[in-house]
Amino acid sequence: MLLLAAVVVVAVASLAIGAADISWPTVLDALFHYDAANPEHIAVVEKRLPRTVIGLVCGAALGLSGAVAQGVTRNPLADPGILGVNEGAALSVVIGIWVFGASSPTQYLWFAFAGAAVAAVLVWLIAGRGRDGATPVKLALAGSAISAAFLSLVSGILIASQESLDRMRFWQVGSVAGRGYDVLLPALPALLVGIVAALCCGRLLNLLALGDDTAAGLGLPVNRARLFAGAVVVVLAGATTAVCGPIAFLGLIVPHLVRMLTGPDYRWVVAYSAPAAAVVLVAADVAGRVLARPGEVQVGIVLAGIGAPVFIALVRRGWSVTL
Repeated sequence: MLLLAAVVVVAVASLAIGAADISWPTVLDALFHYDAANPEHIAVVEKRLPRTVIGLVCGAALGLSGAVAQGVTRNPLADPGILGVNEGAALSVVIGIWVFGASSPTQYLWFAFAGAAVAAVLVWLIAGRGRDGATPVKLALAGSAISAAFLSLVSGILIASQESLDRMRFWQVGSVAGRGYDVLLPALPALLVGIVAALCCGRLLNLLALGDDTAAGLGLPVNRARLFAGAVVVVLAGATTAVCGPIAFLGLIVPHLVRMLTGPDYRWVVAYSAPAAAVVLVAADVAGRVLARPGEVQVGIVLAGIGAPVFIALVRRGWSVTL
């Protein structure tokens, strides 16, 4: 209930706070009695409401993808980036800009989603070689190798193409600013399917946490379960990266913070990660508007500034619950 209340509070704050603050009564009036001739109503409904909705949906998706990624790899430092998803999406978007002339977030969506899927498949194929199959260690190593290779290719293309660099700069920093329903709606079906599938992963993640042999002895088809969970991470992280750009630390930190309250049971960790991550993302977006008025700091930068010291504190003090 506290998390749901926090979602409402940060949503209203996101509608009210910006370059020009708008009173809460005016915000409510704009939502329920919209007047197209009122500039404050236009700012609330046309600009800030889509931004807030995107922040809530994408925040929930990133939180879920991080929780599932940590569970499926049994790695406390895992997030979608460990499977090469973010780098695959970034490389695909750069290729779309460089080769096909993509110029809008709507066009970036399909390139990013395809790149995320290709990266995850490559990681799975590489990690799956050998008698033991795709073990957590091999998944982490393969993901790191693919991420490094894709990041090198992205850097090479951006150095060679100034036009690609100019178009990529705003998307790559990670932001919900300037995004509207035209960007969210194409990705919304994938996001909704991914969110529902992630919420169904709690039991299989609990079994995977016991080890592959124990999970198999309890009747879990380990490879199929890991493939399903990996596909959920791809769908959530790929679609979110396409909409907002690569946003770091959210999927890494939020599951640890949630685990401090819920314990290691992934049925609770996954369920609580969605609203918690939504609150953190929207709150960071609001903070970015306040820090640099009348301009703003993009949410990806704010989360990096907040997330790095918080995560270092979690690691050093051992606050997080063992996976």
